[in-house]
Amino acid sequence: MKQDCNAKVDRRDLVRALGAGAVVMPSAQVSEAQADSENNDEKRKARYQADSADVKAFYRVNNYSK
Repeated sequence: MKQDCNAKVDRRDLVRALGAGAVVMPSAQVSEAQADSENNDEKRKARYQADSADVKAFYRVNNYSK
């Protein structure tokens, strides 16, 4: 009997190979954690600004009465 020279890739083999690649990739991109650079005063400061442009746009676009 003649054997085929062209190797067929089964759908399950393809999915299995992609799954193995998905597991390996995130581990290669992990970096070291960085220390927190904010001091206590910066951590406690108010960050929400009700009169900012993005807050006004949110209320305008979503038709909330303010």
